[in-house]
Amino acid sequence: MSAEILLRGRGITRRWGGLIAVNQVSLELERGKVHAVIGTNGAGKSTLINILSGEIPPSEGEVELLGQDISRWTQPRRARAGLGRSYQRNTIYPSFTVLENCRLAAQARAPRPWRLWESAVKCEVSAPAARDAAARAGLTDLLERPAGSLSHGQKRQLEIAMCLATSPQVLLLDEPLAGMGPEETERMLALLVTLKRDHAILLVEHDMDAVFRIADTITVMVNGSVIASDTPGAVRANLQVQAAYLGGH
Repeated sequence: MSAEILLRGRGITRRWGGLIAVNQVSLELERGKVHAVIGTNGAGKSTLINILSGEIPPSEGEVELLGQDISRWTQPRRARAGLGRSYQRNTIYPSFTVLENCRLAAQARAPRPWRLWESAVKCEVSAPAARDAAARAGLTDLLERPAGSLSHGQKRQLEIAMCLATSPQVLLLDEPLAGMGPEETERMLALLVTLKRDHAILLVEHDMDAVFRIADTITVMVNGSVIASDTPGAVRANLQVQAAYLGGH
């Protein structure tokens, strides 16, 4: 069975003056797979994910989503086309409920400005999408809770729920496990296993135990360049990776 590639990056390069932050990086995200990108601080991971999501343009290279060149598309246009993104820092609305946060995300995907007198809560498009997204992220029992009152792990789940409310096919997740305890980490990993069935997932993460447990492919970056991209077992055994990143273990 041939792989279904949902997102491709070809020869992605980003220069900041004389600094090359990302250097000729190519990768493919496949439906049903988690593709992790690892590297020390300054390796170029955040710049790469910002290019893929449309926050910054590449100096060179192409980004392709669902077979279409989106290299010059804005971030909102990419989001509407099926690209979801979470951030290292929480981007929720603390005073709004879980449901309201999800509904706002769903409305951004399918705005209905002509329905001026329609109650947002009763919107036949965004309201069901919001409830479904919250359910998929394991937040059904917390719909009416203010987002600011959630635990750290629940807030990270909410961010993923807000992504899901936009009906993405590709998820770009930037350190979703940051700051989590063991129980919250296990809950998030279980959620990612469920989500990858229907999505292609790019995971940027520093928790190496979690990465090697959940990733199907691992790309290792050093100083903006890829030094290895392979299965977890092959990456762990790679002598160059051990010397540059894993400390020889």
